[in-house]
Amino acid sequence: MKRIIGILVLLLIAFSPLKAQDFQCAISINTTQISNTGNQQRYNELRQKLYTFIHDRKWCQYNLKQNERIECSITINLAKASGDEYEGTANLVLQRPVFNASYKTTLMSFQDKKVKFKYSDGDELEYDENAALSELTSLIAYYLNLFIAVELDSFSPNGGSPYFAKCQNTVNLNQKDVGWNVAESGQNNRYWITDNFTNSTYSKIHDFYYQYHRLGLDVMSETPDAGRAVILESLKLLQQVNAQKSNLAIIRIILNTKKDEIINIFKEGMPSEKTQVVNIMKQIDPTNSSAYDAINTASK
Repeated sequence: MKRIIGILVLLLIAFSPLKAQDFQCAISINTTQISNTGNQQRYNELRQKLYTFIHDRKWCQYNLKQNERIECSITINLAKASGDEYEGTANLVLQRPVFNASYKTTLMSFQDKKVKFKYSDGDELEYDENAALSELTSLIAYYLNLFIAVELDSFSPNGGSPYFAKCQNTVNLNQKDVGWNVAESGQNNRYWITDNFTNSTYSKIHDFYYQYHRLGLDVMSETPDAGRAVILESLKLLQQVNAQKSNLAIIRIILNTKKDEIINIFKEGMPSEKTQVVNIMKQIDPTNSSAYDAINTASK
């Protein structure tokens, strides 16, 4: 009898649903910009609910091992609070390990400047990927799918395509809300980030993520010269996209994220590589033009 019970317990464990744990995400809420921070319990409760929302759902189609979980951080900076309505910004960072290296590379790091949502004490975080139930859960789900998409792109050619499609669906469902609309000025919101990734005209952005990371960074521990050469070719892809349309939202995000890493990589490059990279980066990133002169401060 004990043996039968033991077998039943094992079967229940084997077939019971496990917590998804697709993400290793640091979620935080910064209230330093608002004056009415008295209800700190509300913010603590919301942060915990967001943590559960992120970590207890299955977001990725693959069964990720613990060391394969997607590493990211989301910081919501509240600037206005009126009753149950909040406005602010969100800092978003996505990282992944570099093969056989002791450091992690940042895939994306940027700020969403148009965060707006409602939340009252005790509210449940409702979400349906085919309906706009909540501005907050739509926002979080959008960025989680974007993180999955970009990370998968960095490991395989166009690996993130299904998740960019999910991002597009979320954008379509939330067109009436702030931060999602095609008509908003600046071409720098979620609509335009998604457009840049899903518009076939800019498909070389996906090639950039794969070549730069999987064929470039991931081989540098064993063959640094070969890896650096591939990274140079990947930067030429960005140059080609920029020639099609300058100042794209995703190009700005990539440049702000990768500027220092690119400089450090090519400080160790051959003179011909340095010349090419400096010319490319000054052309596509004129705002930070002088920063790329640092590439020439070290000689091979």
